[in-house]
Amino acid sequence: MSASPPLVPPPVSAFAVAMALAVVYVIWGSTYLGIRFALEGGWPPLLMAGTRFLAAGGILFAVLRLRGVSMPTPVQWRNSAFMGVLLLGMGNGLVCIAEQSVSSGLAAVAVASVPLWIGLFATLRGQRSNRLEWLGLGIGFIGVLWLNAGSSLGASPTGLVALLVAPIAWAFGSVWSKGRDLPSPFMGAAAQMLCGGAVMLVAGFALGEGFDVAPSAKGSFAVAYLAGFGSIIAFSAYIWLLHNVRATLAGSYAYVNPVIAVVLGAWLAAERFSAHDIGAMAVILLGVVAITLSKARAPKIAEASA
Repeated sequence: MSASPPLVPPPVSAFAVAMALAVVYVIWGSTYLGIRFALEGGWPPLLMAGTRFLAAGGILFAVLRLRGVSMPTPVQWRNSAFMGVLLLGMGNGLVCIAEQSVSSGLAAVAVASVPLWIGLFATLRGQRSNRLEWLGLGIGFIGVLWLNAGSSLGASPTGLVALLVAPIAWAFGSVWSKGRDLPSPFMGAAAQMLCGGAVMLVAGFALGEGFDVAPSAKGSFAVAYLAGFGSIIAFSAYIWLLHNVRATLAGSYAYVNPVIAVVLGAWLAAERFSAHDIGAMAVILLGVVAITLSKARAPKIAEASA
């Protein structure tokens, strides 16, 4: 009797990819304003982010274990912890720090550079880039330089540094994850949130963060929204995308998020932006669109695992 053929995972449907992208696009676009409301409500940045991710990760982890999902192996915990520190501890944590002095919309514009850094790290890792992608990288980095050279970021050195490092850390973690031994997508999201949240809580207390007064109801509701929608739903969708599509497509949320964040910031928080900020955002998004189009047109080739 011949041996049965190895099990091959079913192909990912275009509808599932589109739904996951829509969740990441819309919900993450609103989280920048949620972070601002949480900070205004009396939550310190790292304690807020750490609480958000530790709670969300704990809930997701418990649900998955009750459903019989296997525990991550020691190697998977190690890899998940590294990703949690990069994507959440540095990527999200630094955005929270920046939003103490920078508007939510402008923070989203700065983070729009994530696909540019993903493209650069993917190229350094050996992934071949075509002319359109190189053009997109060049245009996008000009926009990043323009945004950081003369916008309202210049008035906040801490915010400037935080918003320069945050997208680099997030992009590096996203590219680094390809081909690694990681848990299943949702267990991976839970493990990363647990590890990243714990690191942010430790860092927050180490830096002297604390509560002078009890957080407001509005601020606490914002943290609950960030944990439930931004973390459990949207972050899980992003991790699923990293497992099933190229990192550049998963990172394409960055050119939709700023538009949603700017609109919500202007509508609900009376945020205003200079012509310089809007112009830089337009250049960054042009570069990101060029990169995304280059990936859509490129022939699909197998990516070697590192």
